[in-house]
Amino acid sequence: MALSTLETLRLTVAALRQRTKESQAELAEGIGLTQDKVSRRQSGAQPWGLDEVDALARHWGLAPLDLLAGPTRAVQAMTWPPGTAAPQQQPTDVPDTSTPAAPAPAPHPRSDAPPRRGTRTEPYAPLTPAPGHRARPGEQPTAPDIEHRAVATGQPAAAAPVQGADYDRGPDGEPIEQPAAPCEHCGRPVRHRIAGRPLHLGGFCAPAPAAAPAQPTTPATPATVAEQSAPAPAIPPAVAEQPAPAPAVPAVSAAAPAAPRQVARRAQAAAAAPRREYAGTGRDLGYYLDMITSAVEQALEEHDGDTEAAAAALEKKAIPNGMALFEATRVGAAYEHTVYPERLEFLSKKTRGGADEIWEGRHKWENGPLMQAVRRGDPAEVAVDVLDTNAAYCSALKTHLPIGSLVHQPDGGFDPKRSGIYLLPKRPTWEHPHLPDPIGNRHETGPVLLDSATVRLLIRCHKLDLSEAPHITEAWTSGASEGLLEKFRRVLTQARENALNDNDHVTLEYVKAIYAKFASTIGESTFNRDIRRPDWMHIIRSQAFANLWYKAHRARAGGLTIVRLRGTDELHVTGETDWRTVFTEGRLANQMKLKDQYTLPLNRKRSA
Repeated sequence: MALSTLETLRLTVAALRQRTKESQAELAEGIGLTQDKVSRRQSGAQPWGLDEVDALARHWGLAPLDLLAGPTRAVQAMTWPPGTAAPQQQPTDVPDTSTPAAPAPAPHPRSDAPPRRGTRTEPYAPLTPAPGHRARPGEQPTAPDIEHRAVATGQPAAAAPVQGADYDRGPDGEPIEQPAAPCEHCGRPVRHRIAGRPLHLGGFCAPAPAAAPAQPTTPATPATVAEQSAPAPAIPPAVAEQPAPAPAVPAVSAAAPAAPRQVARRAQAAAAAPRREYAGTGRDLGYYLDMITSAVEQALEEHDGDTEAAAAALEKKAIPNGMALFEATRVGAAYEHTVYPERLEFLSKKTRGGADEIWEGRHKWENGPLMQAVRRGDPAEVAVDVLDTNAAYCSALKTHLPIGSLVHQPDGGFDPKRSGIYLLPKRPTWEHPHLPDPIGNRHETGPVLLDSATVRLLIRCHKLDLSEAPHITEAWTSGASEGLLEKFRRVLTQARENALNDNDHVTLEYVKAIYAKFASTIGESTFNRDIRRPDWMHIIRSQAFANLWYKAHRARAGGLTIVRLRGTDELHVTGETDWRTVFTEGRLANQMKLKDQYTLPLNRKRSA
């Protein structure tokens, strides 16, 4: 089936962006649009206009017809830097008449003949300059950029990187080893070059190894003597000034009205956090933790150390601050997610206070056979422990989310590399009364729309021989990634753990408000205008329900009897086996804590 002109144009724009290493934000700035408008045009929600095609062609130095001819033609035509003309053909020299002229060989694209259209002569440079001393991805920073950054950071300006080929490889295609030099990202010695710059191949900067214990002295060999006598590579000042793995507790400012112990512990925990965990962005985990701790300290200072007032103020700022933290963790990511995709009818609320047509599988389950046995008096009494899941929505951020707009697949089926919404002709049959139903308490008959988290749970149940595989007749999916929110989740998890260790109630409530409101407002909300992904909201919430089901299945496999299942975090169990042999007791995200105890069939007596 032939592609339409608009579909061909979208493919061409994507290919040229991949060729020039431009982001959607940079392309939007170059053609005079916003990133949201470019995203909507590339997703198919809105068409590209003719004036915008002309702007795209001017931006990349192409003719509009070359841009509309397809990705191959556009990439081949993008030969000269935009705004310049092709070089004039030089007149050929008059051959020497003393010797016969040899016949001219046939032109070859890789010969030394004068360049022609379609042959690259130098690296591509976009027509629109990068604003604000900011180099585009893949470009070398210029001397003014280096001086500007040095003035902004207060560090001495380093020498401009050496220009070179894209990949410094030999004739055999293998990287060429060169004298060791400090990597520009992590500062560790590296023997390879990328475009003449000392960098780890692929940007994979390994963290610095832990200090090894002292080894017994061994006789020195010529090789070891030569290695010890070799001069150590120079370390940049920025790397040399990094704190040691176990830094001292920094002094607390006297102007801070917050409890000095809490502030000092937070600073020490942030400094002792894993360094250079995300070398692709040049930022470590402490950078993101500082965004949380600085907001807490500012709130405590504004409210004169009143923890309750500071926590209430931070809760009101949880949505914008959480989105700012999320955007910071997405810097340097491999994928650019769509912020405002085309709105599908079944993902829209029918009324202001109503719901859409997606079923999330919310748990409100009770063990029917056990309750009937208790009413008959066999057994006479059942002691029940109510277990609570810690940070259920924070853990649910690790799930497969669609990257772009959802595309309709009329043939259905399931692809593990895609995620979205799936249509099942009927509710799957569940015949295990001692285990909760994976899709919750749905009693309606007929077709049901489920998100990918619930469908993956049904597939897991099929692999456990608990049910049949789900029958999917239609699907609306996009390419998926389990790491879209992974860095965001890890930062919140680490901040929550630091707050628990410090007994910091303000930070704990602030982090809880961030991940809870993030999950509840990324759908249709008037309080969050930064993103509109109702499919993400359903998948995250369904993942929280699925995680609780996994815990219930684990408890039953460990010898416990499940009494009830409630919401995303409440698991009621009983049995002769101690639940602490199945789960680890604690308040961390991967632990469970005892929330309540009661006895059946007597009236429930809640503990204080």
